Amino acid sequence: MSTTYTPGVCNIGPAEIKTRKLSGTIGLYATVILFAIFMITGIASPWRLFLFIPATVSAMGYLQARFHFCVRFGTKGLFNMGTTLVAPETVEKAEYRQKDQRKAITIAGLSIGIGLVVALVVFLMP
Repeated sequence: MSTTYTPGVCNIGPAEIKTRKLSGTIGLYATVILFAIFMITGIASPWRLFLFIPATVSAMGYLQARFHFCVRFGTKGLFNMGTTLVAPETVEKAEYRQKDQRKAITIAGLSIGIGLVVALVVFLMP
């Protein structure tokens, strides 16, 4: 696991990665529990689209952990490569901030796409 900030590649270390995995897991549990509730109660299909939210949260958490990259940090020009949850450091170079913003948009887009696919599949289920 890298402990060095690399623009557009890696902006979080072990402590931050652990929190992203936790948010991914919480989102996954919420998605599965809501799915079960929706299927058991026979809720109308349009309501099932709400699974988009926890599914996107789950995807965002897991993707950030996998890529060692925080979307929020990337958009704000921050990084924390430490082993503890300390105040993040600022990315000084504009070129580095741009690389981070592009990576953040990519991860956010993938997360939204995954959330949409999950919601649409459940929406289309009988």
